[in-house]
Amino acid sequence: MLYGGTEANQKLVLGHPSGLFVLFFTEMWERFSFYGMRVLLVNFLTMAVVQSADVKFPGWGWSSENAGALFGTYAGLLYLTPILGGIIADKLTGYRWAVVIGAFVMTLGHVSMAFETETSLYVGLALLVIGTGFFKPNMTSIVSEIYARVPEKKDGAYTIFYMGVNAGAFFGMMLCGYLAENLGWAYGFGLAGIFMLLGTLQFWLAKPLFGEIGEVPKKDSIQKVDQEGPKKNHFTVIDKILIGVTSVVGLLYLLNDPSSKIGGVHLLPEKFDVFNNAFLWLYNIGVGFFDFTLSGPVQIIIIGLLLFLFLIITRIIRYEKIVRDRMISLIIFAFFTVFFWMAFEQGATSLVIFARDFTNRSLVGAAAITFKVVNTILTIVPLFILTWVLIKLSKQTKSVIQNSNIVLGISFLGLWIIGGWMLWRDFSAETAEVTVSWFSILNSFFIIAFASYFSKWWESKYNPSSAFKYAFGLILLGVGFGFLAFGSLSIPQGAKSASISMFWLIMAYLFHTLGELCLSPVGLSQVSKLVPARMIGFMFGMWYLAIAIGNKLAGSLGGMIEEVTSKYDMTTFFLIFTFIPIGAGLIIGLLNPLLKKLMHGIR
Repeated sequence: MLYGGTEANQKLVLGHPSGLFVLFFTEMWERFSFYGMRVLLVNFLTMAVVQSADVKFPGWGWSSENAGALFGTYAGLLYLTPILGGIIADKLTGYRWAVVIGAFVMTLGHVSMAFETETSLYVGLALLVIGTGFFKPNMTSIVSEIYARVPEKKDGAYTIFYMGVNAGAFFGMMLCGYLAENLGWAYGFGLAGIFMLLGTLQFWLAKPLFGEIGEVPKKDSIQKVDQEGPKKNHFTVIDKILIGVTSVVGLLYLLNDPSSKIGGVHLLPEKFDVFNNAFLWLYNIGVGFFDFTLSGPVQIIIIGLLLFLFLIITRIIRYEKIVRDRMISLIIFAFFTVFFWMAFEQGATSLVIFARDFTNRSLVGAAAITFKVVNTILTIVPLFILTWVLIKLSKQTKSVIQNSNIVLGISFLGLWIIGGWMLWRDFSAETAEVTVSWFSILNSFFIIAFASYFSKWWESKYNPSSAFKYAFGLILLGVGFGFLAFGSLSIPQGAKSASISMFWLIMAYLFHTLGELCLSPVGLSQVSKLVPARMIGFMFGMWYLAIAIGNKLAGSLGGMIEEVTSKYDMTTFFLIFTFIPIGAGLIIGLLNPLLKKLMHGIR
């Protein structure tokens, strides 16, 4: 058989095995649920607690700082638990069971959040973090196993797979957001849970396609893999201690930030003067430029990061020069990755608040009609395409996974009903009220619209180096915030609301997406190309750590929108995210000759 799985999986849909499209739809429903909840969280937490003409459904009235702290910790943990989930799947559960466990735990998380109590919120977020740890790394592992005998077709397979990611994100943010803002928060959170459950069922019922793919690993096969090849660069006792210490420090910092700000519970000491004493001493002897202090938790996390840096350096210097150089280049890329996600993930924090409180979302006349037509096209066309793919899958697999296809059919019927109701309701109104969550779908839409063009660019003779892709990505991201900074010039200092044109937010999402298409595909592929086989797991963990730090910073900095706009103005806030990415992009562009030298021929 050409593809992994059973004989039934050899039946093709759009030139690929049927199992790929089962994974496509499973990932689609998971992303539907994840992004559907994600687009609501900060909006719900910061919404006013009292119903008024502007507030249909009250929220919790949190400050943006507290909401950003909670979201940053949640988003950061989402990139750390998959490291553990991948290990558990490799050693114990197998990929398929890990996906099912993760999906079921996430379903419980969405259900918990629908109750809208403080306890259920924290429980729900914790379950989502745990479930994602099982789900996220193992779906791609199953795709990889299906194409083990035909690696040349993997790129096309992953392109299709990630279309499922974006389709799910698109409809999740659109429909969960619409229900939450027009019927109530519980409807939005609840819808995310319903589709997560349906996605779990359709994947589980499709077992006959996969055969032994993703099954629980056999002990003898694990031992055989462990014994293959010479064991180089063992983790020493000191390495393991440093991994343990830095992991605990990082976890405590992530949890301490929201717990101290929201609940007054301090997991790390507030008083810790190691660096503050040094700063004061330097200032007193005339070396320091100014006297300032850092909080205890910040000083402790700096120590943790320094220990982790020491661990990385001591691991790398044990390798030969070429391998060592390549890993140094990867660390440089990881460093700049932090700056990208720190700014890009404002889409889940400060941009949500900007869309809600400072953007003119009430349209009348020709503008309202135009929006309704555009929104109809954006809804109906993707639904037709996805339904067509579902029909083709059902024809090929009706005798093997009929029950799975029935669950998928029910899911799509639900999509059509909710989407149709949304469009009918909008067209029945004389005006158009654009939901806050609608702007978030633009990222997925632009990815689907432009991804093929970027793919052709990367495959052409004009394919830029990795450093220049990073530079383009960071600069385009900064330009997107530049549009917001310019569009916010009319917002006075300390303003609580405004009616800025939607144009600026749409342009921001366009340039942010173009930046993502330049930078995002480079990262993980560079890990696989630049890192020795025995250190791939460790360096993947380091890469996810960089993304986690970026997400945490995104939440913390995004939460400062109220503080910055009260002291300065909205333009100043967005200029921070304009200059930092553009500056980082220019720097990594200048580092291109050095990085090419360090990579020793790897592109």
